[in-house]
Amino acid sequence: MPLQKFHYKNLLLGEHDVPLTCIEQIVTVNDTKRKQKVLGPNQKLKFNPTELIIYCKDFRIVRFRFDEAGPESAKKVCLAIAHYSQPTDLQLLFAFEYVGEIYHNPAKKVNGIDPGGGGGGLSSASGQQTPLFETYSDWDREIKRTGASEWRVCSVNEGYMISTCLPEYFVVPSSLADQDLKLYSYSFIGRRMPLWSWNHPNGSALVRMANIKDVLQQRRIDQRICNAITRSHPLRSDVYKSDLDKCLPNIQEIQAAHIKLKQLCVNEPFEETEEKWLSSLENTHWLEYIRSFLKHSAELVYMMECKHVSVILQEEEGRDLSCLAASLIQVMLDPYFRTIVGFQSLIQKEWVMAGYQFLDRCNHLKRSDKESPLFLMFLDCVWQLLEQYPAAFEFSEMYLTILYDSARISLFGTFLFNCPHQRVKESTEFAISKNIQLGDEKGLKFPCVWDWSLQFTSRDRLLFHNPLYIGKSAPCVQNGAVKTFKRSKKNYSSTLRGVPPALKNGIISEQEFLPRRNSLILKLKPDFLQQTESQSSSMEQYFRDWFAKPVDLHGIILPHISGTQIKLWKLCYFRWVPEAQINHGGFITAFHKVSLLADEVDMLNRNLRQYKSNSSLQGNCSELDQSRMYFRANSLNDTSGAPDFLSSSFPFSPVGNLCRRSILGTPLSKFLSGAKIWLSTETLANED
Repeated sequence: MPLQKFHYKNLLLGEHDVPLTCIEQIVTVNDTKRKQKVLGPNQKLKFNPTELIIYCKDFRIVRFRFDEAGPESAKKVCLAIAHYSQPTDLQLLFAFEYVGEIYHNPAKKVNGIDPGGGGGGLSSASGQQTPLFETYSDWDREIKRTGASEWRVCSVNEGYMISTCLPEYFVVPSSLADQDLKLYSYSFIGRRMPLWSWNHPNGSALVRMANIKDVLQQRRIDQRICNAITRSHPLRSDVYKSDLDKCLPNIQEIQAAHIKLKQLCVNEPFEETEEKWLSSLENTHWLEYIRSFLKHSAELVYMMECKHVSVILQEEEGRDLSCLAASLIQVMLDPYFRTIVGFQSLIQKEWVMAGYQFLDRCNHLKRSDKESPLFLMFLDCVWQLLEQYPAAFEFSEMYLTILYDSARISLFGTFLFNCPHQRVKESTEFAISKNIQLGDEKGLKFPCVWDWSLQFTSRDRLLFHNPLYIGKSAPCVQNGAVKTFKRSKKNYSSTLRGVPPALKNGIISEQEFLPRRNSLILKLKPDFLQQTESQSSSMEQYFRDWFAKPVDLHGIILPHISGTQIKLWKLCYFRWVPEAQINHGGFITAFHKVSLLADEVDMLNRNLRQYKSNSSLQGNCSELDQSRMYFRANSLNDTSGAPDFLSSSFPFSPVGNLCRRSILGTPLSKFLSGAKIWLSTETLANED
């Protein structure tokens, strides 16, 4: 394949570099003896490998051949990778080695930037920095931003004296005294007291809470907490409690769905599975679980927005499902969290500081039975909203994908630990063992993932920005002068334009949609109208009214959750599958249809010319035939230089990437070369 012109480059990683924490499984193969072995740490290899296959957590498969290497060196390479990618201790991860080196040799910096990234994040147009919520002042600013006047920042956990899985500072009702909090903390699992997340302008609060383990005290403490939250509401409204363990899939079910999804996208040859693709995808339950999180979060948005009640998200430990649900609710309710800086502050607040167990859930040490991709599912849910309301989000799907990738790079301390206390404890022990003087610092300062200049140039970071985003004060250029304008609530969202009438209110009638044989669901009705008897008709009416009105991009957004509108995040999961991609981008079925139409138009055009001038085009027929079944956006006479080749996985996977076999020889390459029928997409196209 010709070398691609490629605009995207990670400053830390080469095109085929894989972080050790991104490796999931290492397989060695000997072709001649027909042997293969999955390598674990400290294992022996009894045969000389001819091939090494590395399965990555980001759905990549990287293959290396040892045809030019000696047998012993091949064995050493395989054993070394197996050893270093499966460390026995947290302090053996690369971040500790790197930061230790920096403290001893300050001149050695990644791209000349100090560890910790100066506490900042990606600068927006206004020059904002991402708050890390490690200090009292960050929480205080968030209270003021949301108008939570009856809440206060609590410092009772300073030095992690109460709970090691809570941040040092968090927000509680003003009516709860520190002494009461200390007393109540013993009754909660993990001593995780109720945590304030966000306040609605109407005074309703969003609170996260672990279960109360003391059965005898449960009712009394529960009542005290609810009363305090009620007193913090200007209308003294009731509190609505949602038990997430009962109404959402658990972490084991999500992990099982993720494994099935990975097998579907990675292990089986793509072209062999396409005939049964949709039913196989449905059987993974991945999209079903995404729908359940979006649906439940939307129902809680209704409770806060319409019923004006505060919502408590209750979960056994209060640090898994509640991270996802609380974050989704805030993305739907608050347009600030749909900006880049706001979204980063949300992750820092609800995931990093609130004690989401990144070390165990991402399985950085390859020995956790608690692995579960909740953070990926959250990013997928946000992508669904971004796909449905592209003008409401400042960031692009590329930004979400890179954020997912960054959780697998063990340079950043952001996604490396189970809680802030673990970062302080482990890094302090490491500093003592390496004779590093910390001074007043609470543990080592690791590079922060929000300092994107560590990974990307300013030009590449432009790809993080969504060109369709309509900010509250978007710039408008007129006659060379920049003017700003504000969108009024009366403006229709650009997401509604060009959408079939049946989709505009999120409802598809049975007459307008005939189910396909391979459809995800056979009988399609909007889920918001399938409420159980226990749910009130007012909720049903609220959703009906909301979807009937134009979308306010700077207000609430609610998800469409019918079967056709929850999609697979192809850019993230199909990046390394050339068979599923198209040169110059796009969806394969749409590309196929457009190619057929272009072919037909081309043939009709030629017939017309032949009819008018008899034989004037006969000499060019063979040349035109060569371009059949290949759609070009530019004109046939365009003789400009070679174009920059893009694929539907841009900017991640160049065609001919080492991560998979070459696209040459696959059905897609035959289709692009001019095959009249490409069975898989032909079948899908006929059934649409």
